[in-house]
Amino acid sequence: MAKSNYITRQGWLALDQELKFLWKEERPKVTQAVSDAAALGDRSENAEYIYGKRRLREIDRRVRFLTKRLEVLQIVDYNPKQEGKVFFGAWVELENEEGETKQYRIVGCDEFAPAKNWISIDSPVARALIGKTLDDEVRVETPSGFITLYVNKIWYEK
Repeated sequence: MAKSNYITRQGWLALDQELKFLWKEERPKVTQAVSDAAALGDRSENAEYIYGKRRLREIDRRVRFLTKRLEVLQIVDYNPKQEGKVFFGAWVELENEEGETKQYRIVGCDEFAPAKNWISIDSPVARALIGKTLDDEVRVETPSGFITLYVNKIWYEK
């Protein structure tokens, strides 16, 4: 399955900020460090030069990725018509069959963060939740079998 191109405005701004930081701050610093290391002479045994060049390649690779990705991403802003239903950007409180509750936010694949309980729109749970309303029952296939979740609460950051 292909990655979706949806992203929250907050997520897009974070990626754009990372791109600007890498291009305008990090890359010039590393370029200068590599230049200084190269001036020291023998480059074959010059660790600063070797690791600096490696870091430059990493930065350039990330800059290329971010530049291309930001061009195709589609920012999805909150719309009042979404109230009461689960759509992209929603926070959802789910309850499992044991009565345990968890809260998740549905975000783009470029911004998912398990530590923040942000799940990708492409995940099985998010796909099953799209369009659901309060008190709906959702069956999700997991590696260990099907689970049933109940939608307790839906809200959006505005």
